Amino acid sequence: MDDRTERICAVLGDPIGHSLSPLLHQTAYRALGLGWEYQRHRVDAAGLPAFVAGLDGRWRGLSLTMPLKEAALALGEPDATVLAVGAANTLLLDEPRQVRNTDVGGLQRALGAAGTGTVGTALVLGTGATARSAVAALLGMGAARITVLARRPERAEPLVAMAAGAAGEVEVRPWAEAVAAGSLDPVDVAVSTVVAGAADALAPQVAGAAPVVFDVIYDPWPTVLAETAARTGGTVVDGLDLLVHQAVLQVELMTGRTVDPGLLLSAGREAVGRPSPG
Repeated sequence: MDDRTERICAVLGDPIGHSLSPLLHQTAYRALGLGWEYQRHRVDAAGLPAFVAGLDGRWRGLSLTMPLKEAALALGEPDATVLAVGAANTLLLDEPRQVRNTDVGGLQRALGAAGTGTVGTALVLGTGATARSAVAALLGMGAARITVLARRPERAEPLVAMAAGAAGEVEVRPWAEAVAAGSLDPVDVAVSTVVAGAADALAPQVAGAAPVVFDVIYDPWPTVLAETAARTGGTVVDGLDLLVHQAVLQVELMTGRTVDPGLLLSAGREAVGRPSPG
């Protein structure tokens, strides 16, 4: 098939109207000279199998956001990363269908772009699918010890299980206990995967414990955690960095081409009204 022949990709989720993925992927297609189309569709977990079954041969790949990251596992062949994390954000539609997770690699690339190539110790806030991707990414970067702060510690069991086959160790601490303690043990990197506002009470402790703070939120921005970390002189990585780097990996999987992440980051910053650094 000629590179300029129209293929279709899309992002699915519920809600989905806020997604920047169409902008980022279309920016990549233009840079690569591809006449591809990238759509946005509101689809919930119950409707995902029927949506996929209804696609024709023009369709190449799907980006998947909440609440589809776990439902996708049944729709194709998962690789080792997907099996370890128990969540996917990419479905490649050429037969046989392939299920992939670019959040893990996106987290690693975003940290690498910020100057962090290896990690010894880390802190993760939250226990959901993004937290599992964060733990997998940090273990892959060499983390020997990861502390997970969980409102419901029982939900962190998959995170602990992931570390069983790796060299690192995952320790779970109750969220309330960490808030009451007033301080946290020093770590190399802290990653917040919780919703906007949830980490506000812990912002001083997290910023004081980690010279690098990664908050996966990109809107609203800046978060209290990001502002606190910046004031203390820390390096701040945000959800737009993650969105861009995981999208670059998705573009590679779907098109076989590599695109400069800086192009996508500039487009994303413009879309959310955020000036470029410097």
